Amino acid sequence: MKKEKISEDTVMHVAKLARINLTPKEAKKYQKDMNEILAAFKVLKDVKANRPSFHPMDVKDVLRKDELEKCLPREEALKNTKHKERGYFKGPKAV
Repeated sequence: MKKEKISEDTVMHVAKLARINLTPKEAKKYQKDMNEILAAFKVLKDVKANRPSFHPMDVKDVLRKDELEKCLPREEALKNTKHKERGYFKGPKAV
């Protein structure tokens, strides 16, 4: 049988600190769950990785290069808005 690292008393203590009322049945369930979580982290700790886990994939620039293009004429840009004034977009007043 595997040695449990978290006791039922520890679960009840943490629940009390978190102001959570647990029944003994719930405490037993959470004790089992917490020990399974610790066992999973033990497995992860023993894994030998050849690269850091915070960058599991190669980091590369995914943006396109900036290229100079002809601008849209002002009249063309303003034709689809009703919020314009003297040849400019009109926005809300900034205070």
